Amino acid sequence: MDAIVLLKEDHKTVEKLFKEFEKAGDRAHATKRRIADRVIEELTVHAVIEEEVFYPAAREAAPGTADHVLESVEEHHVVVWTLAELAGLDPHDERFDAKMTVLMENVRHHVEEEERDWFPEVRKAMGRNRLLELGERLEAAKETATRDPLKVPSAAK
Repeated sequence: MDAIVLLKEDHKTVEKLFKEFEKAGDRAHATKRRIADRVIEELTVHAVIEEEVFYPAAREAAPGTADHVLESVEEHHVVVWTLAELAGLDPHDERFDAKMTVLMENVRHHVEEEERDWFPEVRKAMGRNRLLELGERLEAAKETATRDPLKVPSAAK
């Protein structure tokens, strides 16, 4: 699987979880906790592989995307801190749903920018073979990526 396809698949997985969360009832606290925990893991791993593998390779292949990379890292910073707060928040807390809503809005914005504005430019610059090789590296990186949002590189920046 090429790198961009892999990242888009991650985006679809998270969007599906967001939709499940939105459909859960107001009193579905256990369900919302379970979904939030999956979102936390999925987004943490995704941020790590993007920051450690994809972004450096994309920036090298398409130097004109440097601003996109820097903005994406800043967006990740906001997201991983929100994930960390969400991880420690009781689903009965009145802020739980609001925090999840803000997270979903931020992630959806980030995904839209990546997929619409940035990925096409990176695909053109890298070509199929390089993206396939990078996809293998991303897949391998998922296995060892931290599951702790505050250990994502952008959390410290």
